[in-house]
Amino acid sequence: MKIGCPREIKPQEFRVGMTPVAAQEAVAHGHEVIIETGAGLGAGFDDAAYKAAGATIIDTAEEVFASADMIVKVKEPQAPERKMLREGQVLFTYLHLAPDPEQTHDLLESGCTAIAYETVTDDRGGLPLLAPMSEVAGKLAPQVGAWTLQKANGGRGVLMGGVPGVGPAKVVVIGGGVVGTHAARVAAGMGADVTVLDMSLTRLRYLDDAFRGEFKTGYASKGHTAELVVEADMVVGAVLIPGAAAPKLITRDQLSTMKAGAALVDVAIDQGGCFETSRATTHADPIYEVDGIMHYCVANMPGAVARTSTIALGNATMPFMLALADKGWKQACTDDPHLLNGLNVHAGQLTYYAVGKALGLDVVSPQLVIK
Repeated sequence: MKIGCPREIKPQEFRVGMTPVAAQEAVAHGHEVIIETGAGLGAGFDDAAYKAAGATIIDTAEEVFASADMIVKVKEPQAPERKMLREGQVLFTYLHLAPDPEQTHDLLESGCTAIAYETVTDDRGGLPLLAPMSEVAGKLAPQVGAWTLQKANGGRGVLMGGVPGVGPAKVVVIGGGVVGTHAARVAAGMGADVTVLDMSLTRLRYLDDAFRGEFKTGYASKGHTAELVVEADMVVGAVLIPGAAAPKLITRDQLSTMKAGAALVDVAIDQGGCFETSRATTHADPIYEVDGIMHYCVANMPGAVARTSTIALGNATMPFMLALADKGWKQACTDDPHLLNGLNVHAGQLTYYAVGKALGLDVVSPQLVIK
């Protein structure tokens, strides 16, 4: 198979879909790898590293899309990239279709087979291709939230750990999954007073036992969430429903109950955001204010630490990428039902229920598609 990796063109996206290590593995499996020139520079991988791995460097994205059987990326294809997709071509990347009807329509029109990193599962019920970026985003959330809280950036001017005689920042993390756990650990490590909210008592018990009171836990009822938000200096939104639009956890009316200059960090923005007032921002212009509350809603947070993120993502995606290349997408998905869960679009048909529900579109069972 000819595997193509174009340079990412989303603003301030410095990650790359294939590392030189992944390229070397694919070549060792007998595949041809083509990389757009400069694709890895943002993550610290120059063209020479890819050449040494056995890949071929191509001048333009148009050439990559025109000749590759499978396109491997990081972020969802942007509008110019979607125009270059074609029937029979496999796209393997993050998609986040539920809040994005335009992208969904374009992928259906292209006739391509699109497999989304974020809906591939594992035998423990986890999301193995989303987890590494969730870990990165979770650890970044308190860091960028602390920056947002600085007075020069419009925040309350509160130090996360406080100082002797002055209490620490109060941080509420909504969601106790991968993002929430890492956000809570880092925020607590910075000295903040942290509470993690979740609707799973089993998860809350695990967090309490595993972290031995390093942070507090609470049940995520609407009433309890509202009470804690009133006192919070920072709220991290870390709730995920796989493949679906994120639920709105804080309404605009609630902003008036919060402390002026408090920070909302929405890690679920790729899935539409979990605050009613969230809208996607970029690393170049990451924050904005609504009713006195500062919002940090960068849609590709891990792109800020592109080298760490690229290597972590490559470690996770490489086995699946090799399976798709070695067997073809249909046989690979037949052999691995967890990879089949990643199938979102095939030949003009939507194949992921949560996306169809969010966008009001008909859905075909992925099991029927591979038959």
